[in-house]
Amino acid sequence: MPWKPSAPGEIPTLGYQVIDWIVENLAHPADGGEWTLYREVEDFLLEFYALDPLAPNPIYRDQLGRRKVKRALLGRPRGFSKSPILGAIALAESMGPVVPNGWDAHGQPVGVPWSDHIRFLGQITAVSEEQTKNTWRPILTMCEGPVIDNYPGLEPLDTMVNVPGGVIEQRTSAGRSIKGSPSQFVVLDQTEEWVKGNRGVDFADTIRDNVAKVGGSSIESPNAHIPGDGSVAEASAEFAQLVREGRALADDLLWDHREAPPETDLYERESITLGLRVSYGDASAHPDGCVIHDPPCSPGHVDLESLINRIWAPDYDPQKARANFLNQITHAANAWIDQPTWAGRYGDALEPSIRSIADGDVITLGFDGSRGRFKGKPDATALIGCRVSDGHLFQVNVWEADDSETKLKPWSSWAPSIVEIEAAIADCFTRYRVAAFYCDPAKDWRSHVNAWEAKYGAKTVKAPDGKQVHATRDHPFEWWMTGGRSGLIQRAIEQMEGAIRNGDLSHDGSYALTRHVLNARRQFKAGKLSLRKENDYSIKKIDAAIAAVLAWQARLDCVAAGISQAPAFVAPKRLR
Repeated sequence: MPWKPSAPGEIPTLGYQVIDWIVENLAHPADGGEWTLYREVEDFLLEFYALDPLAPNPIYRDQLGRRKVKRALLGRPRGFSKSPILGAIALAESMGPVVPNGWDAHGQPVGVPWSDHIRFLGQITAVSEEQTKNTWRPILTMCEGPVIDNYPGLEPLDTMVNVPGGVIEQRTSAGRSIKGSPSQFVVLDQTEEWVKGNRGVDFADTIRDNVAKVGGSSIESPNAHIPGDGSVAEASAEFAQLVREGRALADDLLWDHREAPPETDLYERESITLGLRVSYGDASAHPDGCVIHDPPCSPGHVDLESLINRIWAPDYDPQKARANFLNQITHAANAWIDQPTWAGRYGDALEPSIRSIADGDVITLGFDGSRGRFKGKPDATALIGCRVSDGHLFQVNVWEADDSETKLKPWSSWAPSIVEIEAAIADCFTRYRVAAFYCDPAKDWRSHVNAWEAKYGAKTVKAPDGKQVHATRDHPFEWWMTGGRSGLIQRAIEQMEGAIRNGDLSHDGSYALTRHVLNARRQFKAGKLSLRKENDYSIKKIDAAIAAVLAWQARLDCVAAGISQAPAFVAPKRLR
């Protein structure tokens, strides 16, 4: 019988059967008693085992229905008990109803064990043997529950668990090769520490190759990663962002990461308590219960007072506190702006009338261009706007090479569409009152910038004294971010950084602008500050960050000239 939803909007999932299997069969890893799953863990399982009811079944080919998620990430702070949860899922994968096999008489999915079709191989992996024990020790305890009687042949050992029709084993990146070992399910533990230096990146690639061969799945369980480390967890976060932007070809990723609000103050009790209650969710032992469900769930197992005292220890690194306990993805050591600070300036918290850029608003524009590839992936071209009245940054457009295309054709001759760029600029001068337009004319853009000066230079808003704001004495738009202007460049960068940290600006939360700002790294040359990529060949571009600096500098110059929100405006006819 085909899929038949029992409620509007319902998606078929084997998650309910897996939840029942875990509760009925496994001992709790902490005390050996009955297992109770937090509601948010149940929600994760429902998503992880969701089915596409119309897709051909890859194993039972006479059936429809296949699992949608093949790769997942469960990101929670230290002490949440991620590893035991993944151990329970590994046991469910080894013996439980995780393989879709048709539909029952009510049109609901039917799940069967892997062993009905193939010998099961599960793996608990990490970059060190000690890390694998985070998940392995709870697995051995969970096997002391009813499962040991319900599944004859189950044999938990120190180094492997024999299950009916298969085995679960431990593997590390330092151990023997796992090439050619197709696995139906793999746990990748603490992937924020999986980097090239410990062979973690190659290890993860091999694991996912093996899983793909047999249509299996994997889950990684990192704590918050440090941007710039090049970790497996960081790559997964970037994959998730591409999915959100609609720029990823694959769509089988479930990225479940929750962190404390960006404005959380580490040293203010009410703020840090709320931040911890958010990051720990159902696991928070706060007497009022959780803050992520309504009505709130009962208190969990994590003592927040103990964590607060640890965070407040004078010798504890605040960045580690944010990563370990607030689960905040913070910043590399040389990052220009950290993620919580930038997220705290997101204009979503503003009134819609404030955060929305309206036709006729007085704005400035910043432009940073690229004509194609110089080293590695082609640089992007960015046009960023800033409202003069309140300093609200917004993304007009960012033109960048599609990641999937440049991976397939790394020497791609991609270049931005000049026609699209010209149209975007023309639209800005039609819709808004542009008070200043600062452009970095480097990389073969000077002729275009000069043409824009000739076309639009006389159309910018005038100051009360009748003068227009110009980038330099000789050029209204040219504002070089290179050359002998290091002092001016440093001042522009520092002024925008100060505005971000002090809350003097907001932004529209656009993915490209955010990504580029967080990618930007500090660089000092001859004692002067500038912004750069993490390295010349990095695929992590910063062009929108540079354009934002230019738009912000233009806004400061306009404010200094007395330009704010000019008087009444009559919108011209839109360009066709």
